[in-house]
Amino acid sequence: MKLCVGNRRGLSFIELIVTVVILSFLGMLVLPLAQMTAKRTKELELRRNLRQMRTALDDFKKNYDEAVKQGKLPNVQDKSGYPETLTVLVEGYDFGGLINFKKKFLRRIPPDPFNPSKGKDKDKMWGLRSYKDKPDSTQWGEEDVFDVYSLSEDTAIDGTKYKDW
Repeated sequence: MKLCVGNRRGLSFIELIVTVVILSFLGMLVLPLAQMTAKRTKELELRRNLRQMRTALDDFKKNYDEAVKQGKLPNVQDKSGYPETLTVLVEGYDFGGLINFKKKFLRRIPPDPFNPSKGKDKDKMWGLRSYKDKPDSTQWGEEDVFDVYSLSEDTAIDGTKYKDW
C-alpha cells in the first residue's frame, strides 16, 4: 500500500488568502450600495409622508372654505381655514354640519423617517408653518398649520436639504 503525497486534496494557504481578499473586495462594493438603497428608501417614505400630509391640509382647507361658502361656519376675518394642529386631521373636524360626521383626513400622523427626535407629541415630530409665516421660517406662528417640513438637517442624495422639501 503506497501513500500518495503529491495528490492531496484541499486548499492551500495562498488560495484561502486570495479568496478572503476577493470576498472582502466584493463586500466593500456591496456595503455602500446597501447604505444608498436604505437612504433612498427613507427619502421615498419622506416624500410620500409629506405629500400625504400636504394633501390632507389642502383637503381640510377646501372643506372649510365650502362650509363658509354655504354658511355652515362663520366667516372669521383672521382665520385662514387651515387646521390649528396636525392632530385635528386625525381626530376630525365638524365643519358646522357640512357633513353629518366629524371628517377625518388622516388615520395617523405619519412619522418623519429622518427626524431623530420621535417624541410622543405628534405636532413636534414635524416642522410646521402657519399661513402668516414666511416660506423659509423655522418658527411656527401657532395660528394654524399651513405646511409641514422635515426637521432633519441632513442632506439628500440629490444635494438638497430634507427640511427644504
